[in-house]
Amino acid sequence: MPKLLSVNVGLPREIEWNGKVIRTAIWKRPVPGRILARRLNLDGDGQGDLHGHGGEHRAVMVYQIEAYRYWERELSRKDFEYGQFGENFTVEGLADDEVCIGDRFRIGTAVFEVTQPRVTCYRLGIRMNNPEMAALVVSHHRPGFYFRVIAEGEVGAGDEIQKIADGPDGITVAEIDSFLYLANRDIKRIAIAACIPALSAGWKGSLEAILQADKDGLHNGNAGLESSVASAPAWEGFRSVSVVEVHQETSDVTSFVLANADGSRLPPAHAGQFLVLRCFPGKNSPPIVRSYSISGASNSGTYRISVKRGAGPGSQHLVDAVQVGDELQSCAPRGKFVLRSSDQPVVLLSAGIGVTPVLSMLHALASASAKSSREVWWLHATRNGREHVFAQEARQLLAAIPGSHSSVAYSQPDPGDQTGRDFDLPGRFDRATLEKLAVPIGADFYVCGPSTFLTDMNRDLRSLGVPQDAIHEEIFGATGSIQPGVTKTKVRPPHALVPVGTGPMVSFTRSGLAVPWDSRFKSILELAEACDVPVKWACRTGVCHTCECGILEGEVRYAPTPLEAPTVGNALICCSTPESAIALDV
Repeated sequence: MPKLLSVNVGLPREIEWNGKVIRTAIWKRPVPGRILARRLNLDGDGQGDLHGHGGEHRAVMVYQIEAYRYWERELSRKDFEYGQFGENFTVEGLADDEVCIGDRFRIGTAVFEVTQPRVTCYRLGIRMNNPEMAALVVSHHRPGFYFRVIAEGEVGAGDEIQKIADGPDGITVAEIDSFLYLANRDIKRIAIAACIPALSAGWKGSLEAILQADKDGLHNGNAGLESSVASAPAWEGFRSVSVVEVHQETSDVTSFVLANADGSRLPPAHAGQFLVLRCFPGKNSPPIVRSYSISGASNSGTYRISVKRGAGPGSQHLVDAVQVGDELQSCAPRGKFVLRSSDQPVVLLSAGIGVTPVLSMLHALASASAKSSREVWWLHATRNGREHVFAQEARQLLAAIPGSHSSVAYSQPDPGDQTGRDFDLPGRFDRATLEKLAVPIGADFYVCGPSTFLTDMNRDLRSLGVPQDAIHEEIFGATGSIQPGVTKTKVRPPHALVPVGTGPMVSFTRSGLAVPWDSRFKSILELAEACDVPVKWACRTGVCHTCECGILEGEVRYAPTPLEAPTVGNALICCSTPESAIALDV
C-alpha cells in the first residue's frame, strides 16, 4: 500500500538570484509528529506566488520517492533530502503515470483529491541548482501533482495512503500534463479530460482553449499556453510596400493606404492585426521600427494604417514626410488581438486612436452581417468632435449591421458638439454607464485604448461579471512584464548597455531599442532584462511559452531545445540566442 514518508512545510522567504530578489517557498523541510491539513494549506506552510501555486485546488503538493531515485540516477546526485522538489508530501507509490485526476485518497484522518499536475517554474531550478529542471520534469513525465483537501484532518509521516475513489475516465497526471506541454495531442482524450469535475479551473480553461482552437482550425501554436495565433505570417521578414493613398482624418491623425510594390494584392489579414513598419528617415539615420494596427478592411488587397502624430520619431516621420509613391518596409500582419468566430454578442470598446483595430473588426462584422445574426455593440470614447476620428465611417458600417448598437462618449465636448447628433454621452465609460446601456455581459469584449482606459475597463467589466477570458485587449507599445516571484523593483525605461556588445543587432521593436548581442548573456531574455525591456517569463527553459513573442526578422538558436516549438513566426526568448540580426515584437 502507498505510504506517506514525509510531511514538508516552509514559509515564503526572499532570496537573491541573478541580481533579483525572489520571494519563494520552494524550500520545504520535514516536520515531526502530526500536522493538520486544512482546506487551503498545511499548518505552517505557505506559497510565495499564489498565482502559480496554492489555493483550494493546489493546497498540497505531492512527489514520489521513486522519482527521487530516478533523478539521483539521471543527475548523478546523492544529496537529496525530503522536500527537495518543493513538495509537501513525499510519498511511496502514487506514480504520475498511474494516479488519475479525480482519484481520492484517505491519509490519516484527512481526505484528498487529485486536481492537476504540478506546473513547474524556474524556482525548482533554483532549489535543485539546475536551471533546466522545470523542463526536465515535464519531458521525463515526472511532474508530481496537487491535492485538494476534501476533508480536513491530521496527517503524519508513516501514514498509509488508502485509495477510496477512482477518478472518472482514467486520465493520469502524466497524460494530462502532456496534453498541455508536449506535441502530438489526442483531441478526443483532451475533450474527455476537460470534463473531469475535479480538474482545476486553470487546467480546464487551458484544455478548453486547445479544443476551441482545434474547432476553429487554428493549429499554429499552443492555445493552451496562450501562444496560438490566427495563422502563420504571410511572409517572413520585411518586404517593400508602396504608399498609394494618404488621407488627413483629423488635425492629428493621418491614414496611409499601403499596397504591394509590384501591384499585386496583399494577402488578407485577420481583423484586428497590426503591421510592423520599418522606415529610413535619412541616409545616416538608423531605421525606425514601429507597430501600427490595420484600421480598414482586412481583405481589400491593401492595408490601411492610421497614425496619430505624437512626440515619437516614427509617427512624426510618417505624418510629416511620407507621401504617395514612397516605399516603406513592412512585416506581414501579426497579432492575437483578432476577431474570433462566435455566435455571442460582440462589444467593440475603444478610446482615442485605440479605435483603429476595432474599426477593422467592424468592417469584418459589416461584411459578414448578411450571413450572421450576431449582436454588435460599438462603444467609443474621445474628447470632442475635432478628435472624433472615423465618425462617419463607423456610422456607415453600423448602418449595414441590422440591430447594431452604438454609443459615443465625449469627455470634453466643444460648444458646437451636439448630444444626439455628434455624441451620445458626456464624460467617460464606466461601470454605471455600461449598466445603464445594458451592454450584454455574455458578450465577447474587444478593448483598445490608452493604458488607463484598459485598466479601468478591465476592472469595470470584471466587476459586472464578465469572465476574464471574454475580455480581449490590445496594448500599443511595450506590454507589461510577467516576472513571477520577483519583488517590486524600480521601473526604468529601456536603455542600451555599457559597454556595448559585439554580436548581431537585437531590436526590441515595441520598446524602440536596438542593441548588439553580448555573449556574456545566456539568452535573449537575459539581454532584455539587462536593458530593462519589459518581458514576460516563468519557466525560463522553454516549457511554458510565457516569453513567446513575434520574431519579425532573423533567426535564433535554441539551447535547451523547447519541449514544443513556438508558433510559426514566433520565438521563445528564454532559451534562445541570436543567429543573425533579429527584430522582436517586444
